[in-house]
Amino acid sequence: MTRQILVGGVPIGGGAPVVIQSMLNTKTTDVEGSLAQISQLKAAGCQIARLAVPNMEAAKTFGEICAQSELPLVADIHFDYKLAIAAAEGGASKIRINPGNIGGEDRVKAVVDVCKDKHIPIRIGVNGGSLDKALLEKYGHPTAEALVESAFQHIALLEKFGFYDTCVSMKSSTVPTMVAAARLFRSRCDYPLHIGVTETGPVKMGLMKSAMGIGALLLDGIGDTIRVSLTDDPVEEVYAAKDILKAAGLRKEGVNIISCPTCGRTQIDLIGLVNQVDEALKNCEKPITVAVMGCVVNGPGEAREADIGIAGGDGCGMLFEKGVQTVKLPYEELLPALLKRIEEL
Repeated sequence: MTRQILVGGVPIGGGAPVVIQSMLNTKTTDVEGSLAQISQLKAAGCQIARLAVPNMEAAKTFGEICAQSELPLVADIHFDYKLAIAAAEGGASKIRINPGNIGGEDRVKAVVDVCKDKHIPIRIGVNGGSLDKALLEKYGHPTAEALVESAFQHIALLEKFGFYDTCVSMKSSTVPTMVAAARLFRSRCDYPLHIGVTETGPVKMGLMKSAMGIGALLLDGIGDTIRVSLTDDPVEEVYAAKDILKAAGLRKEGVNIISCPTCGRTQIDLIGLVNQVDEALKNCEKPITVAVMGCVVNGPGEAREADIGIAGGDGCGMLFEKGVQTVKLPYEELLPALLKRIEEL
């Protein structure tokens, strides 16, 4: 079991459920816009949000956002240690830094001191695209071993100053590298891990890479908090993270939709119907499996393990529960009937 840290009261590691994170894409100087997006993220199921703090103006408004935020906030810091100190003093629930790019040891110690005083954890964020030159020369390119060595160098620096309230991430845009790094790190250290694939590309490929990388580690029992990085609305990152957790069997809340692939027996717009069901139940937190099947002959039998489902035929269809038909309906009444019955469950 990993060590545990607390981020604004949210436990990470130590046997706690995997925590979902996302990062705002608003300007941190836009207080109202940032708070609005935080509310949207929370409604979608996000538990911790991260904001970029690139300058002192952003550090000031970061504090204003913290004071009103519905979620614990992580300050994302690069290069300037004074920004980390300002964010910590402004109410950050966690500071994300790369100790190697904020200056000498005295500056790292200054950040550590304020975080220790305020009981704020630090995330060491190692990224394959920003490894120091010595490691790149040693390994030739950003290998898993290089990422892990970088992480341990940074850990040693924090521990030198008596800081152990630490979370680690080692991200890469290459899925096998990210997975190998996390596995190697976990075999050597029990600090909690934040996992994710970075710079994943277009949304479709981003979802694929994230599901493969994050999912592989979760099935290994590795990963205490996750972010699905997408070039999209951050809310979509949260929905994707929830889906990955459900697919890995680690999240029971929320609807699990199953549906059959179309074939020559399909006599309805199954693709359109599945999309409608998915959208209608996106925020439903009932732990149920819902089937949407395209054939009244085989559909209920193939989905007999589902709690409830619909199967369409030629102009009509049926509502069924645990594989048993409960009512036959005209096709246009299937979706309303399904949603009404789910409300009753």
